[in-house]
Formats: sequence, structure tokens, C-alpha cells
Amino acid sequence: MANTSSNPLEHTANIKKELSALTEQLRQDILKVNDPAAKALFEVSAEVIIGIQKAFTDYEEKNESAWKN
Repeated sequence: MANTSSNPLEHTANIKKELSALTEQLRQDILKVNDPAAKALFEVSAEVIIGIQKAFTDYEEKNESAWKN
């Protein structure tokens, strides 16, 4: 069911959950492929997604001046 809440923290939590699942899938796929370029692509992608997750956490915790009201 779609989240119809107007509370942005509910949405950020849901998105972070999805990003975490994608990161885990990428890390698992690294172990399944033999192509070094694909392994590198998956690892770099996982690291980028971790950075995005951090941005969401910073927003939730108001850790950056851009997120402070």
C-alpha cells in the first residue's frame, strides 16, 4: 500500500529501507558474478547508495545546515 502520509520522516524511512535492500542485493551480486568490471560497478553503486542513505539520515536528524529550519 502506498504511503499517503504528509510526514516526510515516514517517507524517508521507507526510502532508506529500500535503499538498504538494494545495497544488500548489490553486495550479494558481487559474489555471484565473475566479471571484474561488473564487480566494480556493483561495489561503486553500493557505495553511492550508502552516501544517499547518509543524506536521508542527515535530513532526518537535521545534521546539515541545509536541513535545519
